[in-house]
Amino acid sequence: MTEQATGAHHPQPRPRSGGQPSATVEYVTGAQSLIRSLEEVGAETVFGIPGGAILPAYDPMMDSTRVRHILVRHEQGAGHAATGYAQATGRVGVCMATSGPGATNLVTPIADAHMDSVPLVAITGQVASKAIGTDAFQEADICGITMPITKHNFLVTKAEDIPRTIAEAFHIASTGRPGPVLVDIAKDALQAKTTFSWPPQTDLPGYRPVTKPHAKQIREAAKLITSAKRPVLYVGGGVLKAGATAELKVLAELTGAPVTTTLMALGAFPDTHPQHVGMPGMHGSVTAVTALQKADLIVALGARFDDRVTGKLDSFAPYAKVVHADIDPAEIGKNRAADVPIVGDAREVIADLVQAVQAEHTAGHTGDYSAWWKDLNRWRETYPLGYDQPEDGSLAPQQVIQRIGQLAPQGTIFAAGVGQHQMWAAHFIDYDQPATWLNSGGAGTMGYAVPAAMGAKAGAPDRTVWAIDGDGCFQMTNQELVTCALNNIPIKVAIINNGALGMVRQWQTLFYNQRYSNTVLHSGPDASGKEPSAGTRVPDFVKLSEAMGCVALRCERPEDLDKVIAEANAVNDRPVVIDFIVHEDAQVWPMVAAGTSNDEVMAARGVRPDFGDSEDD
Repeated sequence: MTEQATGAHHPQPRPRSGGQPSATVEYVTGAQSLIRSLEEVGAETVFGIPGGAILPAYDPMMDSTRVRHILVRHEQGAGHAATGYAQATGRVGVCMATSGPGATNLVTPIADAHMDSVPLVAITGQVASKAIGTDAFQEADICGITMPITKHNFLVTKAEDIPRTIAEAFHIASTGRPGPVLVDIAKDALQAKTTFSWPPQTDLPGYRPVTKPHAKQIREAAKLITSAKRPVLYVGGGVLKAGATAELKVLAELTGAPVTTTLMALGAFPDTHPQHVGMPGMHGSVTAVTALQKADLIVALGARFDDRVTGKLDSFAPYAKVVHADIDPAEIGKNRAADVPIVGDAREVIADLVQAVQAEHTAGHTGDYSAWWKDLNRWRETYPLGYDQPEDGSLAPQQVIQRIGQLAPQGTIFAAGVGQHQMWAAHFIDYDQPATWLNSGGAGTMGYAVPAAMGAKAGAPDRTVWAIDGDGCFQMTNQELVTCALNNIPIKVAIINNGALGMVRQWQTLFYNQRYSNTVLHSGPDASGKEPSAGTRVPDFVKLSEAMGCVALRCERPEDLDKVIAEANAVNDRPVVIDFIVHEDAQVWPMVAAGTSNDEVMAARGVRPDFGDSEDD
């Protein structure tokens, strides 16, 4: 299946800079101008909730045949839904909220989108321009609040500025390193009369993202690749953002180097490809973590040397030279010095690298990685991903997630919350296509999964969408299932219910002498000392989900697993929720403890890998 067919990369229509106004000039309100502008930039879906300051915009939206508004139950849901929509489709996600608390409820999803470089435009209402700064009812300085977590933001106080601002916001959000842009519009600007013409004259002095890499740097990188003995292609989410997965596969197969894809890049290179050695980082595969540690060359493509990947930074990859390619020059050298820095769009960088490596091959310079692959394959065979079945016959959460992945239709999109279930979903589902794995990587936002899955399904209605959630995460944003039920958005939700805040509990097990302070989500033993049923039962997730208009199922036994998943896959006219009661002591392995070196990776609890002597060490 082609990348285009999977919905991996559909570029947002770009507003033309400095274009001529259309022949027809209309006399409209600022609010009508806003909706017309959204239509012109190609915004098809808006997630939001009306309120006083934004209300003028909601009246003309009712008349639009091109913009679909989905009424969410909480503004946080609107923001995460817009993010899920953007990640699944490659288009700009749009959310809308009123002033004050409506706007501040968008802060978490805006921060989340900023960390994960997601193209997002958040439109908020603001109190009337003359009331700004007076502590008026429902006033909040949302531009000031979000300045550190947006790519850019705008405060609009004049109706005539609305089309230009919307055009600029979508351009900024979707070009260069993608990110969230906030447009805060005063209520009187929405109510005032103005003229509307399209395209507007845009003015973005100084905003010129570099997309074409420098040829000299490309040649230097190709020489390092062909002369290295232990290279690794370290692939980050920027490759997905650039729609560069096809180019990456060509480069990988041309070089023969191992590929590791970060949590944000799963699906950028097929998990099942023989050159894929897994995900790196704190809970990465032993082979991926060790490959980076023992590499003599790291080619970082759209990755940022995040602390969760590097572990203790001064001990990370001590033998490696670094080629670092990124569209954001601020990322290069930020955490790890680059021997060859390359600023450019990942698609153009990788395409040029392919040509440069081919030129090296033509000149007789080819890398010999046979000894390197001998080591890599030995580690892969010795320390594969795995899990133990609970001795009491209960469900292993890893098995639940693995079977969901195996039984899902081709092209299914998976959105995960944050915690143990997120790591298990990263490990035990194979991602062979781009835009099939959505998660909150940088911010680690609990409550992301359900609204993000909703947004993904709204943007890709013909695809199956599974949310893999925890019983803790689910209790933060499950009200968006009502939104799904009322708007014909039939997502499927798997609650990995272990009765605890699982990842925090794992840390308490390992580092806090099993003192489980405030991580237990169930009630504990009753007055008679009788232990409660396994998993969280208050609330009863089946009854709760049914009350929100969903089909709800519960699975507690391994022998029922496939039947229940098949039953969920067969329902396509409403949301489905399955409460999987799993063993509470299951843990995520491999693991590098926070603040330690990646050399101290543990394959399992109490199991430190023995790598022996590498032939090239």
